[in-house]
Amino acid sequence: MAERPLDVIHRSLDKDVLVLLKRGGEFRGKLIGYDIHLNVVLADASLMQDGEEVKKYGKIVIRGDNVLAISPVEIE
Repeated sequence: MAERPLDVIHRSLDKDVLVLLKRGGEFRGKLIGYDIHLNVVLADASLMQDGEEVKKYGKIVIRGDNVLAISPVEIE
């Protein structure tokens, strides 16, 4: 049986994720919430650019219509 997108996101709760935005921005943080519109809440969020942290935000909400992709991040 195929995986449903929200099931994949649900398994990423309380884990680090990378959120790619439609206009090219990237945020990394711990996924602590989401809804069916892909509005996401990240804790310890950081704006990333070229793989480097540019700015720390702490807890943020990213509106779902800005989200291009959500990817689990492996801790190095």
